[in-house]
Amino acid sequence: MQIQDLPYSDPGMADARSGPHLLWWLFRNQRGGQLKALLWGMLHFSAVCALPFCVGLAVEAAVKGSAAGLLRTGGLLLLCGTCVAVGDTFLHRAAVTNWITAAARLQQLLARKAAHLGSALTRRVAAGEVVAVSTGDVEKIGWFVEAVSRFTAAALTVVLVSVALIVYQPALGVVVAVGLPLVALAVLPLLPRATRRADVQREKAGRATELASDTVAGLRVLRGIGGEELFLTRYRSASQEVRHAAVRSARMWSLISAIQVVVPGLLLIAVVWYGVQLAHEGRVTVGELVTVYSAVMILNYPMRHFEEIAMAFSFSRPSATRAARVLSLRRPTDAEGAGAGGTDTGEVPGGDLHDPLTGLLAPARRFTAVVCGDPDAAGELAARLGGHPAEPGPSVLLGGVALNDLPLDRARTAVLVQDKDPVLLSGSLRELLDVPASGAVRAEDALAAAQCDDVLDALAQASLDASDPMDTRITERGRSLSGGQRQRLALARSLVTDPEVLVLDEPTSAVDSHTEARIAEGLRGLRSGRTTVVFTSSPLLLDRADNVVFLHEGAVAATAPHRELIATDPRYRAVVTRETEDEKDGSARDGTTDPTGPLERADGDALLGELDRLEEIEESA
Repeated sequence: MQIQDLPYSDPGMADARSGPHLLWWLFRNQRGGQLKALLWGMLHFSAVCALPFCVGLAVEAAVKGSAAGLLRTGGLLLLCGTCVAVGDTFLHRAAVTNWITAAARLQQLLARKAAHLGSALTRRVAAGEVVAVSTGDVEKIGWFVEAVSRFTAAALTVVLVSVALIVYQPALGVVVAVGLPLVALAVLPLLPRATRRADVQREKAGRATELASDTVAGLRVLRGIGGEELFLTRYRSASQEVRHAAVRSARMWSLISAIQVVVPGLLLIAVVWYGVQLAHEGRVTVGELVTVYSAVMILNYPMRHFEEIAMAFSFSRPSATRAARVLSLRRPTDAEGAGAGGTDTGEVPGGDLHDPLTGLLAPARRFTAVVCGDPDAAGELAARLGGHPAEPGPSVLLGGVALNDLPLDRARTAVLVQDKDPVLLSGSLRELLDVPASGAVRAEDALAAAQCDDVLDALAQASLDASDPMDTRITERGRSLSGGQRQRLALARSLVTDPEVLVLDEPTSAVDSHTEARIAEGLRGLRSGRTTVVFTSSPLLLDRADNVVFLHEGAVAATAPHRELIATDPRYRAVVTRETEDEKDGSARDGTTDPTGPLERADGDALLGELDRLEEIEESA
């Protein structure tokens, strides 16, 4: 795999049993690239380490006064220099390719897992942790996967040079062969402590990233309540903790680096001292002493890769563990054999939408509103209707077909869920609405139904270089727009998709009543002939629904048109009108809790009159 061939058509199925298993899996999937880096590394390091032998031969030739020997040595030096340059060039290319392709493979795996899990991902892993894994951790893992081949080449070169020195000058070669393992292993006792300190630094950095992400996401709310300074103080404290942890980690790695300088220096002193003694005794020549001395000096270069591989593994192991944790997550339905194809016919199913857990039934091609007093329970039910259950349980049925038995992409094609806090990606408005769709709904019609005219005007005024509002840029997560504007653009995006079943969770909670009335009418008209389920407590939307399902304590308590429920069911009326406990107690003391009582009927008539007034508001708007 070359960089220009990215992305992978299929990144594969990662071995996410643990961090080391993931690292080994990535390495195995790059055998070709790793072999190239190993061979070029061997050429480069071998040529570098051959230079001392050439220098020794040149000294010997000069001592003997051999012009031919000097000429041969010059040719060998030229050859070694060429091999050093060529090997270094292609080693760098192979190493960078291995690094980038490993990181790209892992990023594709993480993106695929995020798309597979959907909203379940952030329920099980903090958003800041996901960001940290997909950015900094990916780079550290790629670094280790790439460094393995360079380390292997360096280690093999050290072994070859040690053997060559023993053959070339046995007395000094044995000293070098015994000393080099001590040099390589000298830092091992410090690695566990360095690894722990690196883990602490990474953990604190992840918490700081999560805090920063949450602060930025809620900045507008913080400004509204005057809580900016409080969160800034918390972030400063978290940032200082990261700094202190980074300094402690850097101290340990500085000590390791110092040892990597001191110990080879001691070996070099020992070789020179012993070599001088042998030279005085006439057991080694000047050329041999210079050769061994130069070889020990040059060996410091490949030996530095022992420190690098230790550092790369220490940083990448916790990163790989976190990445493996994310990649090992499964949707609750996966544990039950989702996608096994037991009832999959290869087509997008249609029909009534039924949730066996609550008893909810949304008839096909009808506009169904769902009222639930618990917003969290409503959000969980909306997610379950789209095939994203928070916990394992019975599958939602669409036309009698279990959504859990469908391939994930087909289930999402059949049922689209827009949660109560939809996200707008950065880009132009045209790109925002460029989503997989049936083609039956034009972007203009969806924007009109979602009452986005003022949003288009605001975008046009904010952009100086775009004549068409569709080409104006939307900032990250739509932060430059108000909550109601973001909500309406998200609704337009969902309407453009035109799924078989559209599930909307509080789609108009951030808009005024005039706009809400128009959205209710536009939504009903544009979704005519399609199954639409809206979780809401807005009387305007409820009055436009063909049927209203009232959920109480996790089960369907009543099903009827809105006006009938508001007049006959006090629990439903309490949710829709937000009646307080004091008001309920007052009604009980007055004897008005009986839905057939005269005062109760009067309340129902008053509420119906309020609905008529809201209709007048809609008509005037």
